[in-house]
Amino acid sequence: MTSVRQPAVAGAFYPGGATELDATIQRYLAAAPISAEPTPKAIIAPHAGYIYSGPVAASVYVRIKPLSGTVSRVALLGPCHRTLVRGLALPSVSAFATPLGDVPIDLDACQDILKLPQVQVFDAPHAQEHSLEVHLPFLQVVLGDFSLVPLAVGDASADEVAEVIDRLWGGPETLVVVSTDLSHFLDYDAAQRLDAVTCRAIENLDPESIGREQACGRVPVKGLLKLAKSRGLKVSTVDFCNSGDTAGDKSRVVGYGSWAFCEEVGTEEAAPKKASGEDGFAAGTQALLDNHGAALLRLAAASIKHGLAHKRALPIKADDYPETLRRRGACFVTLKRGGRLRGCIGSPEARRALVEDVAQNAFSAAFGDPRFDNLKFDELDDLDLSISVLSVQTPINFTGEDDLLSQLRPGVDGLVIEDKGKRALFLPSVWEQLAQPKKFIGHLKAKAGLTANHWSDGFKAWRFIAREVKADSSIWGELKSLSE
Repeated sequence: MTSVRQPAVAGAFYPGGATELDATIQRYLAAAPISAEPTPKAIIAPHAGYIYSGPVAASVYVRIKPLSGTVSRVALLGPCHRTLVRGLALPSVSAFATPLGDVPIDLDACQDILKLPQVQVFDAPHAQEHSLEVHLPFLQVVLGDFSLVPLAVGDASADEVAEVIDRLWGGPETLVVVSTDLSHFLDYDAAQRLDAVTCRAIENLDPESIGREQACGRVPVKGLLKLAKSRGLKVSTVDFCNSGDTAGDKSRVVGYGSWAFCEEVGTEEAAPKKASGEDGFAAGTQALLDNHGAALLRLAAASIKHGLAHKRALPIKADDYPETLRRRGACFVTLKRGGRLRGCIGSPEARRALVEDVAQNAFSAAFGDPRFDNLKFDELDDLDLSISVLSVQTPINFTGEDDLLSQLRPGVDGLVIEDKGKRALFLPSVWEQLAQPKKFIGHLKAKAGLTANHWSDGFKAWRFIAREVKADSSIWGELKSLSE
């Protein structure tokens, strides 16, 4: 077996030249939000053209960059779009080529799983299939050298797929990648509703709740979910959108999402890992604010002043700012007068460049908070401004409300809750007014439109941390007047 499978969609789904391809992927990775989460053992990522799904794929691929030098084998599973297959198909080639070079096939691993009745060698599904190919350049950039077990998944049960993945699971040297897009060709709102159902099924490790119309790669996804549940993996949603959010119109969209699956370790080991991750985010974000906090505050203030004159946020070009500020980030902008809240709007999750998020949320805090009238010029003289930069949200596992309350860290945790289709968020700074966990949760429930004593088995919560930078009312005088 000496043949090499040549790229089928280079120049179409992604750039066909090595230099441009590498630069494109590096740009997507640089724009992905920084995460304090552990490195994943398995991931789910989309496989559309990079212009549509590249940012979503990069959001989870950036999390495996620390595994370069550790991961030497990738088990890559994706759906068959053009050829009917019973079970799972391996190719007969010795390598897969991309513009960045050849990726060798792990022949020993392939021979091992060929002992399973649901696995066969069948080249036809691989010849023109893009669901595996589009992931290889990302893997080459973030991992460097590795070998590949490429599996085109056709008509198979979740149990059959799970058995194959389990056979390949190995240790830290192996990464599992499952390729899928979500709903296809619905209008924007319908896609969001259906994809949210799929997202929740993945978060709950519930393969039975993913139907035929929800994901083209539902079969390998179901297999991974089944195995992840049996192995006790924890899953987190990394990114979630559709082509209407990236590069397409909203009348006919395709959904995309990325998820990370992390192995649990013993309690005594898990706590230091978590603390280390949070410390990393806190230190990195504090350094960002130490270096650029004053510039972000001036940007927020300028956007508010621009809004007073032009009734829209200050238009900016992210490329005009340092690379650190061009990365996707989530922030809240808070306005206070005389110590009392005057507006607070933000982004729970990173969706755009941090500078863009600051400019837009500053404008919205001044003119889009439904609790307050629009800000007026004469209020600037005593208006204080603060920006909170948020970490990635981490789900909290609990057995009931008392368990949830016992896990909260007053003064540290920001919190998101969700139940009965209602959702609300408190920043860590809210602990200054609501120092007791029970009051904190009770007021957060009220914010979500739930009663203070509400509870159900479907109640969910996520924690995050934040770092804040502040400016008093003197910042308004420091800005040039709008007439200059």
